[in-house]
Amino acid sequence: MGTTKTREVRQFLSALQVRASPCRSRMKIAVLAGGASAERDVSLLSGEMVCAALRRRGHDVAFVDSFLGSDVDAADIPSLFTSEEAPAKHRISRELPDIAALRAGRSGLRGEIGPRVTDILAHADITFNALHGGDGENGRIQSFLDILHIPYTGDGYFASALAMHKQTAKLLFAHAGVPVAPGCVYSAGSRVEWPGAYPAIVKPVASGSSVGVTRADSEAEMICAVRDMLADGSEALVEEFVPGREFAVGVLGGRALPVIEIDPAGGAYDYAHKYQSGLAVETCPAQIPDDVTRKMQDLAERACRALGIEVLARGEFILSDDGSICCLEMNTLPGMTPTSLLPQEAAAAGMSYEDLCEEIIRLSEARYGL
Repeated sequence: MGTTKTREVRQFLSALQVRASPCRSRMKIAVLAGGASAERDVSLLSGEMVCAALRRRGHDVAFVDSFLGSDVDAADIPSLFTSEEAPAKHRISRELPDIAALRAGRSGLRGEIGPRVTDILAHADITFNALHGGDGENGRIQSFLDILHIPYTGDGYFASALAMHKQTAKLLFAHAGVPVAPGCVYSAGSRVEWPGAYPAIVKPVASGSSVGVTRADSEAEMICAVRDMLADGSEALVEEFVPGREFAVGVLGGRALPVIEIDPAGGAYDYAHKYQSGLAVETCPAQIPDDVTRKMQDLAERACRALGIEVLARGEFILSDDGSICCLEMNTLPGMTPTSLLPQEAAAAGMSYEDLCEEIIRLSEARYGL
């Protein structure tokens, strides 16, 4: 690591120590994971790892699947927090989970919140939100918990909703001086005409983990991809393809972590490459000039301010051969799996996985004035 990068890491840690108040020595924490989005498997593994890390720090932790819930009796809820039984071991396959089958297996129950979920969360000092995608990240679960006065980690409903809707986020980024790729949004009934060049990227307006992202090399491929997306009930965002190297920048409490570079085997950083070990080479800190590092970090921090993000996020960027930087999106609930980028960036800044989990809790408590 270069001298300048070493100094930046030390400055980050110094600021972190000044800002953070000590985490309560022993807390009751509910880890909320699973859900019914395409990123369910990612969330379950994130939640499992967070649960284990917080237990290693001496906290009383209960793991709960937001969609399936629990069959525990109300009187036995306290025992969930003191149980030493680990959550079921989860893994992420190369294919997306079968959400239709999951819903069919939960017959007789309506809605997205499973039985006893709110009772378990209400018993905790704070809920660690380990959901990814869908209602876990688009502001809906945040609004639900706000109404119930249940404190949770991460940012509130409004910042979450803004970040999840890619086109809205792009407009705010551009207004804040954060460069973005030109694009158009199509909804049901729209006339699908793309004025830009090819190749183009077609993606759902509100999704994560590169779910549903398609490269279109012709008008016919673009129209087909957009119509398939609209048929699934999703808005479609078409963007100009921006060639270059791929990077990510985590932001904690408004301050950027070290930059990480992603080099996916096969050229596409899709769902499989993100979560299957060995399918991408990730370098952190990224081997780029110091001024490029600082610029990318500044853009990540600026993007967070534009969306009102206070706790944590992870931005995705493209660095082109001409030195220009393009921001693709900001994710407000980054993955916490073994291959996830935010924990790698935190480690490069000298934070262990356990430190990262507790810092997320500290920052979230500060948002509530706790």
